[in-house]
Amino acid sequence: MIKIRRIKKVVYSWKKMRNLFHGDSSTTDESPLPTFSLPAPLPNWPQGKGFGTGKINLGEIEVAEITSFDFIWGSHLSHDKENSVSFYKPVGIPEGFFNLGHYCQPNNKPLYGFLLVAKDLAVSNNNESKSVRSPALQAPRDYSLVWSSDDGTRIKDSPGYVWLPESPPGYKALGFVVTSKAEKPDFADVRCVREDLIEKCEPYGLLLETESKFRKKPFNVWKTRPSNRGMLKRGVTVGTFFCASQWDEGDEIPISCLKNCDPNWHSMPELDQIRALVKHYGPTMFFHPEEVYFPSSVSWFFKNGARLCKPGQPDGEPVDPEGSNLPQGGTNDGKFWLDLPNDETIREVVKQGNLESAEIYVHVKPSFGGTFCDLAMWVFSPFNGPATIKIGPKDVGLSRTGEHIGDWEHFTLRVSNFTGRLDSIYFSQHSGGVWLDASDLEFNEGNKAIIYLSKNGHAIYPHPGSYLQGSSKIGVGIRNDCAKSNVSLDSSTRYEIIAAEYLGEVVTEPYWLQFMRTWGPKIVYDSKLPLSFFNKLPAELSRQEGPTGPKEKNNWFGDERW
Repeated sequence: MIKIRRIKKVVYSWKKMRNLFHGDSSTTDESPLPTFSLPAPLPNWPQGKGFGTGKINLGEIEVAEITSFDFIWGSHLSHDKENSVSFYKPVGIPEGFFNLGHYCQPNNKPLYGFLLVAKDLAVSNNNESKSVRSPALQAPRDYSLVWSSDDGTRIKDSPGYVWLPESPPGYKALGFVVTSKAEKPDFADVRCVREDLIEKCEPYGLLLETESKFRKKPFNVWKTRPSNRGMLKRGVTVGTFFCASQWDEGDEIPISCLKNCDPNWHSMPELDQIRALVKHYGPTMFFHPEEVYFPSSVSWFFKNGARLCKPGQPDGEPVDPEGSNLPQGGTNDGKFWLDLPNDETIREVVKQGNLESAEIYVHVKPSFGGTFCDLAMWVFSPFNGPATIKIGPKDVGLSRTGEHIGDWEHFTLRVSNFTGRLDSIYFSQHSGGVWLDASDLEFNEGNKAIIYLSKNGHAIYPHPGSYLQGSSKIGVGIRNDCAKSNVSLDSSTRYEIIAAEYLGEVVTEPYWLQFMRTWGPKIVYDSKLPLSFFNKLPAELSRQEGPTGPKEKNNWFGDERW
């Protein structure tokens, strides 16, 4: 279970309370948010099995993705967009499908989300009499009021009510329902799902946090996601929200997510569809104007003198251009590592990389039970340059600290398998990273996002600027400087698909992908700086150690860090 920060007490003025929770006399039923659309229309994807068909079979349930909404209520619409949310219900639900809950989004960004709606395949195919099980979907038996904006204060305009469907025995609700009237929602508005067709979900990404001495009951809203996530996991996010007056880590929440019970990944893209996705969405990567350590292809690194070393043989042996003489499999046990060429002149040349040879290495895997696909795009650089440390108002350029041989960074495109629509991009930043919705991205050409690689360290960011990695409270950390230059790499054309396990033997993984040891030696610095100083900085500043390759990373099989 993820850690969710405890609620801090905030005292609102009467005026701010009115703005935050309630509309004024000018409030309308229209959404306060503009709808975001990708810059260019989606292409006609190559034909395949289930990818891009609009619906996905989960076994006994078929689901469709809804991205059009009707506004219900906002918390508030016009005065405090940085600290408010709005609630929506899906529109345009296909015949035979049912709503599973409502959608919530912050008011400080364009509307860009989804909800899944579900259909019971046995009932819709008139096979109910042949089924020995209960129906997959059932209407709730009642609703319980979770929260109301009209909670005893004198402000009563534009009220909102949040309801939890009370499911029949053997079923579970997957979302909350919001109304602008005190009457209970219609029982036909939503469906609960049979318990063997669901998995646990968890809250994350706090959307709204409110508490005040003026209010009897605070109201806090989170997004939801499957508790167990990764390439082989079956949990399916529905797009609904979770809300509670008080939430403690470890408490089980009253809603669930769906489960993909189909043993096959019919909704995942086939090879031609993967190529079409990369061609359509592959971001343009911009390097800092002062960058000197560029990416290269792995084969260029091997061909230009990379060495395989082991204890007792520090000079090592040359690596085959394809990496076929690298130890395969195993774990990072320290028995082998890669290093630069011995010759100092060639060594300095290899450090600078070779952008002309550089390729992006693409790993395609199921996400959220195969309703989305992740295209993890890996970037290799032979060398990670020295860091610049920010100490309060001063910047200190280091000569060696922060360097290491071999550098693997990545970004991940998350795409809906219902339509092929880009949902979000994960930006890897050293040992962490961040997901950003498509509505938060910069675009260069059509639907190709822009990403920025930080100077020397190659951490990946969505916008230009200087990002501090370390202790921002006291102003100490590594500077990650990003800026657009005339040097870039187009990942939509310069790529190689290195893995897509769900396709079987269609994609042949390169030899070097099975090398599980480090891509550089380990050197511990004898620094004159006090240990207390290094404790405020990322650990890699106190030593030089090459990273392990992509397949040794936790996110290869698991989900990205959120």
